[in-house]
Amino acid sequence: MMKFDKLTVVLSLFSVAVYAQKKDYPIQPVAFTHVHVNDGFWAPKMEVNAKVTIPYTLQQCRLDGRVDNFLRASKTIPGDKLSAFPFDDTDIYKVIEGASYAMQMKADPAMDKYVDTLISIIGAAQEKDGYLYTFRTVNAAKPHDWIGAKRWEKEEDLSHELYNSGHLFESAAAHYEATGKKTLLNIAIKNADLLVKDFGYGKVEEYPGHQVVEIGLVKLYRITGNKKYLDLAKFFLDVRGPKGDRYNQAQARVVDQHEAVGHAVRATYMYTGMADVAAITGDEKYLKAIDDIWEDVVNKKLYITGGIGATGAGEAFGDAYQLPNMSAYAETCAAIANIYWNSRMFQLHGDAKYIDVLERTLYNGLLSGVSLTGNRFFYPNPLASMHQHQRSAWFACACCISNMTRFLPSVPGYVYAQDANNLYVNLFMSNSSDIKLPAAKLKIIQTTEYPWEGKINIQVDPEKSAAFALHVRIPGWAGNEPVPGSLYSFKEASSTPVSITLNGSPLKYTIQKGYAVIERKWKKGDQLSVVLPMETKKVFANEKVKDDKGRFAFQRGPVVYCLEGPDNRDSTVQNIMVDKDAVATMSFNPQLLNGIEVLNVKGVSANRQVNSDELVKTEQDVMAIPYYSWANRGPSEMTVWIPYEESASRPKPAPTIASKSTVSGSLKNKQLLVSVKDQYDPIDSKDTNYPYLHWWPKKDSKEYLQYDFDQEYEVSESKVYWFDDAPWGGCRIPDHYKVLYLKNGQWLPVENTSKYVVEKDKFNTVNFKPVKTKALKLELQLPKDNASGVHEWIVK
Repeated sequence: MMKFDKLTVVLSLFSVAVYAQKKDYPIQPVAFTHVHVNDGFWAPKMEVNAKVTIPYTLQQCRLDGRVDNFLRASKTIPGDKLSAFPFDDTDIYKVIEGASYAMQMKADPAMDKYVDTLISIIGAAQEKDGYLYTFRTVNAAKPHDWIGAKRWEKEEDLSHELYNSGHLFESAAAHYEATGKKTLLNIAIKNADLLVKDFGYGKVEEYPGHQVVEIGLVKLYRITGNKKYLDLAKFFLDVRGPKGDRYNQAQARVVDQHEAVGHAVRATYMYTGMADVAAITGDEKYLKAIDDIWEDVVNKKLYITGGIGATGAGEAFGDAYQLPNMSAYAETCAAIANIYWNSRMFQLHGDAKYIDVLERTLYNGLLSGVSLTGNRFFYPNPLASMHQHQRSAWFACACCISNMTRFLPSVPGYVYAQDANNLYVNLFMSNSSDIKLPAAKLKIIQTTEYPWEGKINIQVDPEKSAAFALHVRIPGWAGNEPVPGSLYSFKEASSTPVSITLNGSPLKYTIQKGYAVIERKWKKGDQLSVVLPMETKKVFANEKVKDDKGRFAFQRGPVVYCLEGPDNRDSTVQNIMVDKDAVATMSFNPQLLNGIEVLNVKGVSANRQVNSDELVKTEQDVMAIPYYSWANRGPSEMTVWIPYEESASRPKPAPTIASKSTVSGSLKNKQLLVSVKDQYDPIDSKDTNYPYLHWWPKKDSKEYLQYDFDQEYEVSESKVYWFDDAPWGGCRIPDHYKVLYLKNGQWLPVENTSKYVVEKDKFNTVNFKPVKTKALKLELQLPKDNASGVHEWIVK
């Protein structure tokens, strides 16, 4: 009798195991391998990802030491110098995942060979029992503080050992599905078997500090049929809470959680994992929990762009209706995780509202995370800016970059889904797809200029005439609902109804859960035409969202618009107001930002005058561009929410001694430096709605700010508003400070006539005997254990 090891047997029974599973999502996506996108919107973006972003990210991973982590762990190269974070291994896994998807869409032998090389390097770094975590295996003389003295010791905190495993499993599943190769899958299964051996009730009873391993384990279960992987995924969820931290959703058992809290990426990965486990196990308590959490998000915590995670403090969900714009975190990774979660919710419930959220996120809050060139990136995705936000070439924590590389080529997998003889058309993009229904094999060809135009032609070509139901999503925005729930509303409903014709004739259909359902016997060459009303609409936020009061946002189809400096007078947009009844016109500009539909409307700009409270208002043409395309021309002003009430507007300030000066200091970041003279009065010291300067992570040091005036002035007053983000942040008011002026090339202290006061939540004013000078300096001493910061420095 031939002898087989466990792994060989498991893999040889792959197809049997898959078909033997009785429970799973009632609705299954049509695999990306069967959907060939060829449109003018997504196909070029996926090509840029394949040709630019993936090679660029791999290069940066090499330069930043991520490949060397594995080589040092396997002793292939000497030394124990590692990259910055213990989760850096996942960047390699995620880029392999993206490359696997991309190669399935278009062959790339050179990339295929390089991925094989990377997999060999990963395999060599794996320990004999399956453990794969370079930061421990390298056995550094000075280990990273996060990893702990032994395996799993700090897993609930910062080690990210299971997080690394989760992304390994996801990458292995994608590589296997796309290429048929088992090289990375073998490594993943060996690691998963170690987790099964080590974790469980009566063994190591710990939960993942950063969720994602649950999703990966379910993917391995689907491939191998090994129920132990599914059981372990459920264990990692059930062992969570109730005595942990809200930050990583361990404050309660997962079935007792009904609001979205804490780190937004961790949260939505967990909700996705809960959906996966619930689909297979039928756990109703899981379903109840994630249903409630979804309602909480769409009714109280979702940006109009689909972004989630309002605050940078913990990269987390804020309180209900806490949706600041300038300081919005809305991490790119969170947008990706939000799509994963909503796709699962659709597969569970078959409701178009989940795809409505998915589509909104896809076209706005996710796509904004990568530049049009494919090599510059956003980590947070704010909804307003005053020059302080700029796309970066790389981040030390590169999770958003590598996540984007793996997500973009998977977009075709979200277009269609099926449940027996029900075929769902969820997203609209030109493609040719091969789909197998129980009734018949068929080819479906979608032709459209979406999202710029609302006409979608769908050719249905079954191999033989067959009866099945086509479910075509009618987006909420095509009617009266920009987003499911009560958080946002349109000023006006669509004036044009959705039109659907079959072979040129009007068609009767029913609406079920947001889908137009056409149930008939289809024959080869049937032509379905859907026309969605692509009207430009104004979106208003729930009155409880204080940051959006007196403002509206433009939306056309699924695309949210913004005003950006380069397109508007004086490169300024914060001072623009547009009447809420103003009519906008649209036109396609093929030369701008790789070809976009631009919006034009009449508006008014407001400017303050020197020594006067009266505003100067000027009519002007206002132009808006799709939000996803902003910041591709350098840092600038930007806003999504446009004031229609004067109380919400921010008139352009009149020039002052400070605003006309050149600012410098003991830090070199120009965006931070200019923020101290932008003439924005903060609400309080912790206000992050507008730019501010900080010296974090410095502490207990002497720092300075300096104004060099445009001419000599007589000055006698200094007003400073300190930035202090207690109790969570690292900045506190300084221990003390003083003001100096320049005289004959020397810095001399002013002779103050009022006391120096250092207090938060107010301007700290010091008066001094008048001095004639061309420069003024602020010297301050940082606290012993904290940094300090400055909102605004005014000189009179």
